[in-house]
Amino acid sequence: MARTKDASKEAHKEATRDTREGQDALRLGQQIRDLRKARQMTLAELAERVNRSVGYLSQVERGASSLPIGVLQAISEALGVRVSWFFEADNDVPEHERDVIVRASGRRAMEFSGIGVREELLSPRLSGQLILIMTRLEPGGSGGEVPRQRKGEEAGYVEAGQLELTIGDQRHLLEAGDSFSITGDQPHLIRNPGDIETRVVWVMTGVDY
Repeated sequence: MARTKDASKEAHKEATRDTREGQDALRLGQQIRDLRKARQMTLAELAERVNRSVGYLSQVERGASSLPIGVLQAISEALGVRVSWFFEADNDVPEHERDVIVRASGRRAMEFSGIGVREELLSPRLSGQLILIMTRLEPGGSGGEVPRQRKGEEAGYVEAGQLELTIGDQRHLLEAGDSFSITGDQPHLIRNPGDIETRVVWVMTGVDY
């Protein structure tokens, strides 16, 4: 009986996660489409700028295809916004906590469906000189095959699990408690090679996220 209950709970959690990922993918796709149209840019023009096919971007806008972090960065640059523009806003923050406090239950987040990544904004605002982000990687999850390259310096702390960090042609395996630093001109990839969730807290300089 206990095993049946555990299996039922696990199935419910997985169904809830799948639903949330689907909703986030659809919301993100709609934001990209709306912003693209506001810029009076066709799918073909955006596809050319980000070096992706029209069919793929059409699926992204419908929430039907995975969107690696590096590709979202390229789309953001092509549309003239920061990646942080796509974080879902939390409108229930009390006025006296706004721009000061971020409650664990009220983090703005982006779910990257299909690649096992969820990014949560730990900073109360995006206009300061420092930005805090928590990246959650499911087992086998990664930031995609497109390297990420920011304009500002960033550092990370592995709070839980394992992190495979590739900087240029150097691959590093980090364990919980390890930390790292990356300069703005170093393209990098992240992946969870373990069998439990990996959580990484990032500190980024400037407002280019």
